[in-house]
Amino acid sequence: MTPPNTGRRSEASRRAVLTAALDLLQEVEYAKISIEGLASRAGVGKQTIYRWWPSKGAVIFDAFLMLSEGAEGGPVQLPDTGDLAADLTEVLRATVTELNEPRYEQPMRALATEIAHDPELAAIYAERLDGPLREAKRQRLRRAQRAGQLAEDLDLDVAVDLIWGPLFQRWLHRSGPLTTEYADRLVATALDGLRPRR
Repeated sequence: MTPPNTGRRSEASRRAVLTAALDLLQEVEYAKISIEGLASRAGVGKQTIYRWWPSKGAVIFDAFLMLSEGAEGGPVQLPDTGDLAADLTEVLRATVTELNEPRYEQPMRALATEIAHDPELAAIYAERLDGPLREAKRQRLRRAQRAGQLAEDLDLDVAVDLIWGPLFQRWLHRSGPLTTEYADRLVATALDGLRPRR
């Protein structure tokens, strides 16, 4: 008789919890989601959840990663056609589409809420998601800098914030429509200030 595969069963339970988290985020406000509710929806015990995650926010973060897995298929890289404006426009337009996608929006808003109040989760987010993304953005700008498309003395971290920051700010605070036209204007305005001074 073949013994039960506990590893496969554990992975199935883990994915059931993450799927339950994503489903509940589409149905109720984040504040109303509880560990008990997640356990009930996933068909597992509360202790199963606490064994793998220290908090509700940690569950949401892993659920978001599961939702995004396979999208890149490896280390994050920004497109590099040699045309910086076109490449950044493509990336920001894709970001607008993702931020406006309901399946992504609710987990991301829940994650933003938790990160603001949980330093440990913020550190994990920085290490596993935001850090690699920021480095990919810096690398693309660094290549443009070496090609003479950006000022030699440009602070790349500030440049990343300048290009991407307004997009997330508008999304987070719902301070205006998040459109591809806005993304296009953002790239054009940012690059006007970042190009080498003649």
